[in-house]
Parts: sequence; C-alpha cells; structure tokens
Amino acid sequence: MTDHVAGFLKVPDSSGVVVLKRASGTQPILHKAGAVRSSTRSFVKNAILARMSVEDLAVIGDFLEPIVLRERMVLQEPRRHLDHVYFIESGLVSLRIVAAGSILETAVIGHRGAVGVSLLVGGHLSTHQSVVLFRGCAHRIGVEDLRRAMNMRPEIRDHFVQYVQALTLHCAQTGLCGVRHDREKRLATWLCLASDALDAHVLPVTHDYLSSVLGLRRAGVTETLIRFEERGLIRKMRGVLQIGDRKCLEQRACGCYKLISDAYASAIVASESASQRSAGRSDSSTPF
Repeated sequence: MTDHVAGFLKVPDSSGVVVLKRASGTQPILHKAGAVRSSTRSFVKNAILARMSVEDLAVIGDFLEPIVLRERMVLQEPRRHLDHVYFIESGLVSLRIVAAGSILETAVIGHRGAVGVSLLVGGHLSTHQSVVLFRGCAHRIGVEDLRRAMNMRPEIRDHFVQYVQALTLHCAQTGLCGVRHDREKRLATWLCLASDALDAHVLPVTHDYLSSVLGLRRAGVTETLIRFEERGLIRKMRGVLQIGDRKCLEQRACGCYKLISDAYASAIVASESASQRSAGRSDSSTPF
C-alpha cells in the first residue's frame, strides 16, 4: 500500500551530528558520531521530529521508515487499532469523522504534525479516519516501537502531548465553527489552515471537496470562492486554488483561525522547552 522513498534522514557527519541514512536493506541505520546537540534538526521538515533533541531522535531513528503518501491513501480507520504513527514531511492529511455515509473533516495535518500520536497519550482505538488529501511523504514508525522508545526516553512523550493538545483544540474548534460561523468565514479559515499545514499557497482542492468536508452546498461554495477571486484573495484554476492576498484572507476568516494557529504556535514553544530540558538532563548525566 505504500512506496518507499529513496534516501532517508541524512546530514553530513563531519560536524559530529547524528546522521540517519538508509542502507540497501529495508531498515534505516543510525549512526551517532559524537555528542554535539542541536535544538533544530535541519534534515527533517516535520516539526515534531525537528524539535526533538539529538538524543531523543537517536532513540527512534532506528525505527523510522520513509514512505510516499499517495492521494486518497487511508492511514487510519475509526474503531481500529493503529499499526503505525506517521510524521508528515510534506502533503496534507484530512482528519475526519465518518458516519452514515457522510464525512465531516475536523482537522488537516501537514508538516507540523503526525497521524496517530493521540493514541499514545490516551485512548486505545481511533475515533477518526485519516486520508491523504494532497500527496507527499512521511516517516512512519510502528506503534510498539514508538512505545518502547518512549519507555527509554520519557521526554519523547512531551513532544506528543504538546501537539495533541493543539490538535484536540483544532478538532473542537472546527465543530464550533461549523455551527456558529457563516460560509465565508469557514471557507477562509479552512484555506488559511490548509495553507499553513501544507506550507504552500497553492492548494489542489476542488469545490466538490470543500462542499463535502465542510457540509456546505456546492453552489454556495462556488459563489463564495467567486467573491474571493473578485477581491483578489484567491485565484481559481482547474482543480487548484492559489491564495493571492493572504493577509486579507485571514481577515475574512473567523476567530477560530487565530485560536487554532496560536495553539500550534504554543505547542512549538512548549516542545522546544521540553527539548532543551531533555538535552540538559543528558548533559548532566554525561561524565567528563
């Protein structure tokens, strides 16, 4: 169901930084070339992995496996045990509730987050379906391997807790937004959040999709997007929306956008603090 990506997490080892690379086999190999530490892992784009200390990343590095995310690939099904956690590097994943043949999207996950980590900080079965909306790539790790890694380095869990708190708020706020806010505000909010998660201003999304996941009439979605285009907020092309005036689009969004955006920003700050504490504990335990 998945394709392996050629090449793995890799940086020059001349600086003594941990280097992760793939050999000819299927398992990645970890090379630790010294005790140099950095709060930023420049060789990964995923925000959760990038904020881990070298020591924490070294523990899970042996188990990370790069994969291609193909459009419409299902990563997580409701009421089923999860086999892997996916750290998204690029692309976009739709987190949704499925019931009676209908879907309601509760969040979008991009390079800032991961699919499946919620089960590691509470809960046993997934309540959501996760489907790849825009193709990309990710690093995945077996759930049991990640549990063992967290037992070895409890600090790893801190990074997940911060992210899950932000994702939980995202899902809850989306529900409130769907009940309280009008079509224009909801569409503007979705476009801003998707752009942030994808880290791009070009979104390969259709009117039908927006209508489906937001629970809006297609005609209403089309009417609103036409108004956005007339104001220069977006540019519509076949199967693609390009964000033009991002600042004005944010102004059209409801207050939910800022609340959700601030939650992810706070998670980044808290996670960076956790990484510094983790590195500090490792320093204090290293004999000189």
